Amino acid sequence: MALPSQKQFQYWGIAAVVFGLLLWALGDVLVPFILGGAIAYLLDPIADRLERWGMGRVMATVTITITSILLFFLIFLLVLPTLIGQLGDLLRQIGMLVENLPAMWDELKVFLSERIPSLDLQGDFVQEQLVTLGEAIQARSGTLVAALLNSAQGILNVVILLVIVPVVAFYLLMDWDRMVAEIDGLLPLDHRATVRRLARDIDHTLASFLRGQGTVCLILGTYYAIALMVAGLNFGLIIGFIAGLISFIPYVGALVGGVLAIGMALIQWWGGSEVVNGETVEVATNWLRIGIVGAIFAFGQFFEGNILTPKMVGNSVGLHPVWLILALSVFGSLFGFVGMLVAVPVAAVIGVLMRFVIAEYKRGQLYKGNVGQQAEHGGRKDL
Repeated sequence: MALPSQKQFQYWGIAAVVFGLLLWALGDVLVPFILGGAIAYLLDPIADRLERWGMGRVMATVTITITSILLFFLIFLLVLPTLIGQLGDLLRQIGMLVENLPAMWDELKVFLSERIPSLDLQGDFVQEQLVTLGEAIQARSGTLVAALLNSAQGILNVVILLVIVPVVAFYLLMDWDRMVAEIDGLLPLDHRATVRRLARDIDHTLASFLRGQGTVCLILGTYYAIALMVAGLNFGLIIGFIAGLISFIPYVGALVGGVLAIGMALIQWWGGSEVVNGETVEVATNWLRIGIVGAIFAFGQFFEGNILTPKMVGNSVGLHPVWLILALSVFGSLFGFVGMLVAVPVAAVIGVLMRFVIAEYKRGQLYKGNVGQQAEHGGRKDL
């Protein structure tokens, strides 16, 4: 005897609540396993293709793992030293900027007073606040950096991620098809066809978004990093890496990266006085270079919106940008970093289920009513 719909709804509701409680209670413990599962999911099509070419599943998994490790170490050797060097320079630059905040405020007051005489900027409140802010940052920055570097918990977390994530991904990738078959065998017989159809829709949505958007982020990050370095921008590699990394959030990658890049360009190429061979020389603002940096991000946004995203992700994914941002915000607020990791899959599941519910509603009596019945029987009248 099949369970009534009300009972089934109760059971699925209880399962959703238990899932949420486990996510909240376990928190960061789940991060390596979620990352490992995501990596296995993304690499499964490659393993399937290698199997079709004649490899066994174990050999295909080993081949993918060795190739991934070699690529990781290649990137580590080629990119990471430059990245770390630029990051250290950036931190020193920020420290110098904090030290010079009061002097910059004095220069800004002189500049504005000459051009807007009626503007009163002689109060010392802002300058006092800038001095206080600079002293506070300088007093605490060393302590904070030392605490982060010497934190045993932080080192342990990094080790866990570097060790456990590849191991989890390896075993899940090796057993992926078997796990899917086991789960398929547990589906309720009365609803197996419906659940399989929903699972295919969810898989299509996730695959199109994660694999497609991951490729978009990689291409954009590479483009921004190379273009900014060629343009001569300090810390261009870091800014390009950040812009590409967060490009999966619609418009946020270009906005944050553009603000950082243009802000750094203003600092680097803004006019002023320099001491050359003991003489003070006035240097004009290089608007051309600043404009080139802005054009790099304008072209990147155009390229992403009109070419990359339509080709790599497509328009049939069903994850609206507003829905995606809402999911990331809500799950990040409720469950922290692990919530942000599961936000996209859960958003995809909810989106597919909502489309299914709407389709069922439109086929039902509540939506059709008497007018729908008359139309089905050929008796519809013009209203």
